[in-house]
Amino acid sequence: MELLKAYINENYYIFIPVLWVIGYALKQTPLIPNWLIIWILLVFSIILGTWITGFHLSTIINGILVTGVAVLGHQMMAHMPFKK
Repeated sequence: MELLKAYINENYYIFIPVLWVIGYALKQTPLIPNWLIIWILLVFSIILGTWITGFHLSTIINGILVTGVAVLGHQMMAHMPFKK
């Protein structure tokens, strides 16, 4: 957790559950292929970050990192051995 705090701006922490909800909604949409969901989430997080904090290189980096954490967290939960 400390490693994430070192690299991700605290204003972006709320993006992770938001991206999970959007990703879930996109997953339920039959017209959107699975490979496209991560790209939609990435663009959304960068646009949202730009809207909140302004456009900087750190905005793009934080958008990429937050999207990665959200997708990795979802994949870890989806493939847990105890899940039925």
